[in-house]
Amino acid sequence: MIGSPIDYGLDERLHMIQALVFDFDGLILDTEISAFQSWQEIYQEYRCELPLEKWVACVGGGVELFDPCDYLETLLNMPIARETLLSRRRLRHHEMIRSLSALPGIEEYILAAKQLKLKLAVASSSSREWVEGHLSRLNLLKYFDCLCCGDEVTHKKPHPELYLTALATLGVQANQAFALEDSPNGVQAAQHAGLFCVAVPNIITRELPLAHADLRLASLTDMSLVEVIAEIERRRTVAEEAESISR
Repeated sequence: MIGSPIDYGLDERLHMIQALVFDFDGLILDTEISAFQSWQEIYQEYRCELPLEKWVACVGGGVELFDPCDYLETLLNMPIARETLLSRRRLRHHEMIRSLSALPGIEEYILAAKQLKLKLAVASSSSREWVEGHLSRLNLLKYFDCLCCGDEVTHKKPHPELYLTALATLGVQANQAFALEDSPNGVQAAQHAGLFCVAVPNIITRELPLAHADLRLASLTDMSLVEVIAEIERRRTVAEEAESISR
């Protein structure tokens, strides 16, 4: 449960940022580990293995990047009953995550954002049913101004469409918002939409290449929202001064 308001004592220079866009899977809720584990269980039924290095290709994106059913059929050299398999896998995944809480720092960031009067959005490659259902269970849905989901756009991450849609819906420019992501696909999507992106990897994504992120945190508990915004503004000031000198 999100707690009581806090006086952050912000000064005016922090007000350039007007919105914060969250990824969902692996960022708000730790669904990435259970997603992988539930697929591993399916593969083991067929006496096959799903290597992590194969799976991570679709993290933050979707089956367009790696389809575990396609890969299983390739290993077996035969077709599988996809709909039955997918249904069982979804039920197992739900079973594994239904009691999970939001990841550390999420509720604090949401509370701080509301105190700062920031607009909040989710940009997720997952379906609206998935995102909305879990946010409702976590009692967080009411805090978000919009949800932009993978079943409502033409292109999922790493394409920037989800983030561009979020910006348009919120009515802000890219330089007035920043993103929180856990995967390379997500970071790429946010940056290609023009947003400053903070990478907060989980146990699945922390070994993936995230050097292209503008800022990387091991956890949202490492820096407060105010500290992150201050760092964004500091970097912008440095960049503007450097550009001015080079003219």
